[in-house]
Amino acid sequence: MTTNNQVSYETEAEINCITSNGDKTVTAEIDNFRFEDSLTAFIAHNKIHMTWTGKVYVGRMAGLEFTTYGPNETRTWNGRR
Repeated sequence: MTTNNQVSYETEAEINCITSNGDKTVTAEIDNFRFEDSLTAFIAHNKIHMTWTGKVYVGRMAGLEFTTYGPNETRTWNGRR
């Protein structure tokens, strides 16, 4: 039996930057997304490779740590209704 579900992901995600002054949240473009494996985020022309830790994607750059739950998922059903 085949399923007619199609899953797609948005090209942007909310990224949290953890600093000593507090957390900041920005919207980043997402590329090379692999579900529960890794993704690449682009923030202000900077590329951040992030890997899955079991709960969130984590990446580090310039002494800062970035976390995200990843892009939002959209499921569509392409069968008879």
